Amino acid sequence: MELTSVPARREVTPLELFFDLVYVFAIGQLSHQLLAHPTWTGAAQTLVLYLAVYAAWAYTTWAVTLVPAEDPRTRRMLLAVMFAGLFMNAAIPRAFGDAGWVFVATFLLIHIGRTVWLLTVGLDPVNQEHFRRVLVWFVAPVPLWVTGAAVDGGARLAWWAAAILVELVGTWAAHPLPGRRLDSREVTFAGGHLLERGRLFVIIAFGETVMTTGTALTTAPYQPMILLTSSVALTGTVALFWLFFSHSERVVSHYQRTEDPMRAGRSGVISLMASVAGLIAVAVADERVIAHPTEHAGITTNLLLFGGPALYLGAQTWHGATLFDDLLWSRLLALSTLIIGCAITTTTPAYLAAVIAAAIVVALAVSEERRPAGDARARPIPSGPQVAGENT
Repeated sequence: MELTSVPARREVTPLELFFDLVYVFAIGQLSHQLLAHPTWTGAAQTLVLYLAVYAAWAYTTWAVTLVPAEDPRTRRMLLAVMFAGLFMNAAIPRAFGDAGWVFVATFLLIHIGRTVWLLTVGLDPVNQEHFRRVLVWFVAPVPLWVTGAAVDGGARLAWWAAAILVELVGTWAAHPLPGRRLDSREVTFAGGHLLERGRLFVIIAFGETVMTTGTALTTAPYQPMILLTSSVALTGTVALFWLFFSHSERVVSHYQRTEDPMRAGRSGVISLMASVAGLIAVAVADERVIAHPTEHAGITTNLLLFGGPALYLGAQTWHGATLFDDLLWSRLLALSTLIIGCAITTTTPAYLAAVIAAAIVVALAVSEERRPAGDARARPIPSGPQVAGENT
């Protein structure tokens, strides 16, 4: 049975929201993992785990965009992925210890099992061909994942980093195989639904940021400096939230009008991956500053304080340039200021670095909110020719 066409936008179901609860847990686990291991090795381990967790969420969400959650087969698949995902996410703190096999086994079960499932539900010929290629790309790094689980320490990180690199290349290049390329404009795709799922995932990440600030505040003494840093953390979070959601309806409108919603969706998935990683860094930075506000910021705290917002804004700036040919000077100025701020505040107290980082994102949010519609100064600078559709 071949699936019929789906509308560009449909409601997110309660089951999809229920499924996301597993990833509320995952984002918290990843934040705590990075907070407990604030080193280059710890950051690399957290990044590898995050990319695997995000891939499990993103490809499952993509599958439900193709086969609606109202379909009984999809409901069963979502519940199965949710079940395996709980064990995968619970293994995060010990994935580089004694729980490596648990993490890898559940991740591969989700990743490969869901793709095989998609090939059995009657996709249109274009998607059927595409997911055959996806399956090849997912199976290719299995030896790397398995070898990594069998070794310890830095060797595990190296093997798993190689495996996730294969995953990233496949996602970025739309899983090509020699002589087999397809035009994504031929595919009916509910891009608006994928966008809505992405926005909900961002809210999950913001929830972890707010919870981290609240938890740090409840465990610290109520002193003026603690109250100041908590207020600064929440203010910066609100500004980042506003920068994402204040213009989101324009993004929704574009997804509904684009000739190639699958290409727009893939760009959005990649942008979301970097944005949520930035929010995890922000959450960890806020907790470090609240716990030790008067100590020198140092390189680690500064990279989290300024690098988190920079990654968050940079991903969305790239997405805007890709989707709308829209590259605003204000975003470029904010990114440059964040880089400069990171460099010059490493020896200042952590609370002062946090104030500067928050001030930059608040200033950007205020400037974009006050920008009049049609203001010549607000017109985007061209980012080069835009391709209406691309092969996937």
